[in-house]
Amino acid sequence: MASGVFLNGRYCAPEEALVSVDDRGFLFGDGVYEVIKCYDGKFFKMQEHLARLRRSAGKILLELPYTEAEIAGVCHELRQRSGIKNGLVYMQVTRGAAPRTHYFPASYQPTFLVKITAMDPGIWLEHRQGVKAILLPDDRWGHCDIKSVNLLPNVLAREKARRQGAYEGIFIHPLGLTECGSSNFFAVLEGRLVTAPEGERILSGIMRATVLELAAAASLPVELRYLQPAELPLVTEAFITNSSDEIAPLLAIDGKPVGEGRPGEVTLLLLEKLDALKGSL
Repeated sequence: MASGVFLNGRYCAPEEALVSVDDRGFLFGDGVYEVIKCYDGKFFKMQEHLARLRRSAGKILLELPYTEAEIAGVCHELRQRSGIKNGLVYMQVTRGAAPRTHYFPASYQPTFLVKITAMDPGIWLEHRQGVKAILLPDDRWGHCDIKSVNLLPNVLAREKARRQGAYEGIFIHPLGLTECGSSNFFAVLEGRLVTAPEGERILSGIMRATVLELAAAASLPVELRYLQPAELPLVTEAFITNSSDEIAPLLAIDGKPVGEGRPGEVTLLLLEKLDALKGSL
């Protein structure tokens, strides 16, 4: 699979990219990350992704070693060097290498990684046909709005879903349904699009924001609130969103069909609008 890496100021092959065993991202999860999708050589909403990276870093008191313009330049250079047209850019920033102690080092040099990997468009096109999900208790920490590299609860959610023949796990919090292991959750209820509001219980996805923009342009009514588990039998459509899968319809939740068990009209309309947006890049 084609790929390329930029690590701490140097472009290199993945096998040449080495990080210290004392890196705080490795030892403590002391870092943040971001993922940007590339369509036919063009990046989707790069500025929004980079703004979120800076926001996440700021919330853990971590200064980025490069400006947003410089990071964008790295992404473009990596894409050109790799020759990748359709793929994902993963970037991660940690507080760097330091003697292992919980408090921040007096001074540090952040570890900054950017990697681009080719992605077969057939993968997300397949997910457009629909996927399944299960419900799980939301046992994550209280700052889900930070795109932190501490993803163990999310990893466990996705693995539990996989072992039950599903693709995603939907978290249930006392407030209601929040989001999923690696995506945001949307439901259609009585003709209204329902999704959790921004705040510390969800990561405000770039694709989530895009869907809300598309819904507004299509005059689709939206409710920013937590869907309650008791409302699930009334849901006629549901889907998940993230940069990789874009918009993936949910056919079933906990083994029970969502609506008619196939992608619904609202979901298909949003997919159509998204394709038009991507075509205008």
